[in-house]
Amino acid sequence: MPYRNAIGLIVPATLVLLGAGCISSAIYHPTGDIRHTPEKARLAYEDVSFSSRDGVKLSGWWIPSDNPRGTVLFCHGNGGNVSSCLDSVELINRLGLNLLIFDYRGYGRSGGSPSEQGTYADADAAWEYLVDVRKIPPDEMVVWGRSLGGPIAARTASEHTSGLVVLESTFTSLQELVADRFFRAPSWVLADYAHDTRLHLGKVDAPVLVIHSPDDEVVPFAHGRRLYDAIKTPKSFLQIRGDHNTGFVESREALKTAVHDFISVHLGRQEGAQ
Repeated sequence: MPYRNAIGLIVPATLVLLGAGCISSAIYHPTGDIRHTPEKARLAYEDVSFSSRDGVKLSGWWIPSDNPRGTVLFCHGNGGNVSSCLDSVELINRLGLNLLIFDYRGYGRSGGSPSEQGTYADADAAWEYLVDVRKIPPDEMVVWGRSLGGPIAARTASEHTSGLVVLESTFTSLQELVADRFFRAPSWVLADYAHDTRLHLGKVDAPVLVIHSPDDEVVPFAHGRRLYDAIKTPKSFLQIRGDHNTGFVESREALKTAVHDFISVHLGRQEGAQ
């Protein structure tokens, strides 16, 4: 399901499901079908699996670079699963970066059912897989989150020392997104679903690149600016063009250049980009 539909349905669906106690079903829109693999982009990859600390088995792809200048831990958005992210997979590979992209619990081939704390535990498990299994130095890691993946990436970087953080088309918090897009919901409606990117950013020590489009019809551009203003570490802002689902494709070259330059400055790695 495209992100505009997935996030845009949160509030109407919440109203319908509220009385039934099914808010998590309104917020998260996973799909199980893996429609494509990196092979479609002619990229070598490995199917990988690892378990969260509460025992949920998770799945993902490890896509190595021939001459890596760093390693990306990619936290995808709300709708779909890893197979919805091949454009990003290809872009990250062209930047000369290793990549681990994984599915949260309930998404793709991962077990369990999605929840906010569950997504955080899953990202922790992905981090530990990179450090313990792939032996990636934490200071060479780029934690990259898109849309719903933004608060997950920010929270991961707040708990673990990383090299860089990239936040793409994400929101300050779920409650602020609901208030800005729809209505002032009672605080108890989303009390257990904060996804508070700005709060987590306050604990991040790494440099942060924020990417957002004024044409984003799902997450208002102001959210990107608010996040940028809240960052206390070295930071950069990239204004792209295009809507929530296509901005990173329409602005591919600008995004590629910005990420390349940000890595070159803050990780000191020039080689690798193609």
